[in-house]
Amino acid sequence: MMEAPGLFLKGTDFIALMSYSAQSIAQLIDHTLLRPEAVHADIVELCRQARENNFVTVCVNGYWVPLAAAQLTGSTVKVCTVIGFPLGAASTEAKIAETEDALRAGAQEIDMVQNIGALRDNDDETVEEEIGLIAAVCHRSGAILKVILETALLTDDQKIAACTLAKDAGADFVKTSTGFGPSGATAHDVALMRRTVGPGIGVKAAGGIRTLDDLLQMLDAGATRIGASAGVKIIQEARARFGETSGSAR
Repeated sequence: MMEAPGLFLKGTDFIALMSYSAQSIAQLIDHTLLRPEAVHADIVELCRQARENNFVTVCVNGYWVPLAAAQLTGSTVKVCTVIGFPLGAASTEAKIAETEDALRAGAQEIDMVQNIGALRDNDDETVEEEIGLIAAVCHRSGAILKVILETALLTDDQKIAACTLAKDAGADFVKTSTGFGPSGATAHDVALMRRTVGPGIGVKAAGGIRTLDDLLQMLDAGATRIGASAGVKIIQEARARFGETSGSAR
C-alpha cells in the first residue's frame, strides 16, 4: 500500500484515507466518454467497465444519459453529464433547459461549463447568477453541480475569481477542464483551486489524466474527483502497484 497525503473530499464530506487502494481510487473517478463519434455500443461498454470497476460515475454527453441510466440500474454507479459543453457560451436559459432535461433522463451529476467569455470580461454578476440558477435546479433534484472553469483559457487571477463565484453561487465542485481545450489539468491549477475554495467543496481534475501517477499527482495537489477516459488502465496500474487482484478491489 502507498500512504495517502491527507484528507480527501467526497462531495462535501471529508474522508480520511489512511492508504490508497485500487478501490479507493476507483471511487474518485468519473469514467468519461465525451467523444462526438461515440456510438451505442461504446456507451454500453463504458457502463459495463464502470460497474465492473465500481467507478463513482460515468460521464457522457446528454444524448446518452437515458441509455447510461438504463445500463446502470441497480448499480452504485451514477450518471454524470455535461452542460453547455464544451464552450460554455450558450445562453443561461439554454443551459437550464439542458440541465432539466438531463435530470429528467436520469443524470445525477451535472458538469456545466461556466460562461468563460463573461468571466474574462469581469462580468461576475452574469457568471455567478448563471451558476446559482443551475445549482438550484440540480439541488431540487438531489443532484450535484460541478462547474468547469477551462483553466487553460484563464489567468491565475481569473481562476481565483471563477472559483470564488462558483463557490458563492452554490456549486458542489469546481473542475479544471473540458478535455477539449488547449490543455488539461495541471497540479498548479488544482492546488490554486483548492486554496481558493478551501475544504468546503470538491475540486475535480480532468483533461490529460492517463496514468496512475498522473492521478496521484492531482490528489496530492488537492483534487477530490478525477475525470478520465483512461480509468480502466489507471485501475489496472493501481492493482499491480498495490498488489491487489481485481476481486479484492471491488
